[in-house]
Amino acid sequence: MSEIESQSRLRDTDRTTRVHLSTFDRFKFLIFFAATFLLLVWADMSNNPILSFTDATKENLNSRWWLLALALVEIIRQLHFLAAESLAPYHGAWLRYFASVDSTLKRLSDWNRYRLSRVIKAGLYIVLLAIILGAYYKQTPVTALFLAPKALWSAMPMLGQLAFAVFFVLIQFFAMFWFLSKGGIDTYFPDDIRTRFSDVWGQDHVLNRIRENLLFLESPEEIEKHGGYVPGGLLLWGPPGTGKTLMAESMAGETGKPFVFVDPGAFNNMFFGVGVLKVKSLFRKLRKLALRYGGVVVFFDEADSLGNRGISTQQGAFSHSDTSCHGGNYLSESATSLILTQRLSAEKFVANSAMGGGGGMGTLQALLTELSGLKKPRGFFNRVVRRTLGLRPKLPPKYRILVVMATNLPEALDEALLRPGRIDRMYRVGYPSKAGRIRTYKGYLDKVSHSLTEEEIDKLATITPYATGATIKDTINEALIIAIRDGRVAISFTDVIKAKQLKELGPAEDVEYIERERHAVAVHEACHGVMAYLVRHHMSIDLATIEKGSDYLGMVASIPPDDQFTRWRTEYEADILVSLASLAGERMFFDGDNSSGVSGDLESATTVASFMEGHWGMGSTISSHASNRRFEVGAPGGGKGSGKGKEDSNKELRRALADRIEDNLSTLLAKAEGILTDNRGKVLSLAHALEIHKTISGEDVIAVMEGGKGPLVNGEPYQKAENLLAIEKYHEAALAAHKGHEKPAVQIPTFG
Repeated sequence: MSEIESQSRLRDTDRTTRVHLSTFDRFKFLIFFAATFLLLVWADMSNNPILSFTDATKENLNSRWWLLALALVEIIRQLHFLAAESLAPYHGAWLRYFASVDSTLKRLSDWNRYRLSRVIKAGLYIVLLAIILGAYYKQTPVTALFLAPKALWSAMPMLGQLAFAVFFVLIQFFAMFWFLSKGGIDTYFPDDIRTRFSDVWGQDHVLNRIRENLLFLESPEEIEKHGGYVPGGLLLWGPPGTGKTLMAESMAGETGKPFVFVDPGAFNNMFFGVGVLKVKSLFRKLRKLALRYGGVVVFFDEADSLGNRGISTQQGAFSHSDTSCHGGNYLSESATSLILTQRLSAEKFVANSAMGGGGGMGTLQALLTELSGLKKPRGFFNRVVRRTLGLRPKLPPKYRILVVMATNLPEALDEALLRPGRIDRMYRVGYPSKAGRIRTYKGYLDKVSHSLTEEEIDKLATITPYATGATIKDTINEALIIAIRDGRVAISFTDVIKAKQLKELGPAEDVEYIERERHAVAVHEACHGVMAYLVRHHMSIDLATIEKGSDYLGMVASIPPDDQFTRWRTEYEADILVSLASLAGERMFFDGDNSSGVSGDLESATTVASFMEGHWGMGSTISSHASNRRFEVGAPGGGKGSGKGKEDSNKELRRALADRIEDNLSTLLAKAEGILTDNRGKVLSLAHALEIHKTISGEDVIAVMEGGKGPLVNGEPYQKAENLLAIEKYHEAALAAHKGHEKPAVQIPTFG
């Protein structure tokens, strides 16, 4: 390839001379001044029929000399441009000695320069038009300007008036669609937003990343001067109530930029095409705000409502399972693709279609086009007139638009929406860590009167491991209501605990168990509690209750004492032991009988055991049941097939897995029976405490187990042999009543 063929066209910034003007740009103002002068001459001749063209020209040269002066200035300007286009030294000297002129103009923002040039040009056109009309009507220029519309209408032929009527009807039609395209978009200006990053608690790791985006929005040259580009799109995804919307609002508050909030249903419309109009209108507004204020933040809440054009292949990027590492991270690209394809085929995962949940056909496509960042020429004259004359449209200024989206369902988003250039960064706004929860509790407690100590706040953060900012705020508010109901204005630790229990469990139903059923429920929950205390060290008991709720007769709730992101086989086995303790305990304490209340416990135990055997490599085999089922291996007649052979293969796989699960559960059930047999006294003691107090805390459970003192229960009496004997006699009476469906012959004992 020759040097000429391989040489690229010079950029404008690489030239040593000025870019050559087109012929039209060279002579457009001179042509305009000449046309204005000829119109003035014609106006004088029409008002005075005996005036010749020569005389009219001489008279206008004398009276309207300023028009010639403007033409002379334009000629000098074009000569300057011609010299700068031809002579590199001249152009370089001009840039060197008159650089202050350019720097002065560049101090103005793109918006101000654009608007200022339009005002000057429009003013010049109006002044010249007024002068021409004044000469024609023999009126002052201002008066003639107001007479122009009336004269134009009277001069229009009938066909022109009909065309105007049709145009007016079209205007009404477009106005209707314009009206329908409004709504669902709220604009907040900098003074309207008072939220700052200091108001967002518990998400510091996300805020630190967001600060980078705002730095680039404020000072884009920091990255652009090194050849990069400013990230213009953020996706905040995670569970509800974690502060995604608050973060977006704080971005606008920190930057001092306008904040445009787009409602989730803004693009859902009755008529086809209205959603597209809304998208176009939205980004037109964003471009104007970006130029006027130097940037703008637009927030799409519940972005999954925008819809999806087909099957999503991105859900792997948003896997929020906290029980495994990124298993595909060390695989080859082909292996990862194979696993993902098979997973999609097996699960038949189909995200929202283009019509299901989005703004309708075309709305998402219009949004994708606007987000693509194409430098489209703006303005009718710039796009149409200049192209008609064979000229290159002028490029628009750079728009500083930060697009922020939030969703709880990132897997429902369209793949094209998430590509770099549209959404450049994706941050998971998850549940706050313990330190984040402490900060959030302190933030909301500072807004009310309270008596909580640092230790109590730390304990609150520990016993609410999955609390979000929204749930913490609601809990503190509920605690305040409880305090006010009791005639106090300052909330205490007890108020917060009551509020937490009310929010998590709901209000207890106002019912009373009969004695034998109360004892059975207490024994059931006591078995859970004792087993959890003895074997489940990765969880702490939060509370135990036998008060009936909306969907439970009683419960033992546990919480993780620390933020833990991995789980182990021994921990899952402990969970299964706690679940099976109810069945083992009921059979042990009620002579082989058991209630239907163990159904939920068995379901939990079976589910965990199924995953241990078939997915997590914690059973007697190593292979994954999901892969075996997908490829139909590990069973007679392996390989893909159809019909009866395929059904038999699936049945064999399920049967083999079920056998292994049953063996594991049977082994753990026997182990649970042995543990409860060795701790029979502790089970009956805890059941007695539950029957007396109905609801006790985890500290009270420990007090019963160890003989200490809890907030509500004194565990010392449960260490005395005579008291344990009395509890055993009461249980025997309750067992006899259970068998005979009668009232126990012995009253429940009480200890001072």
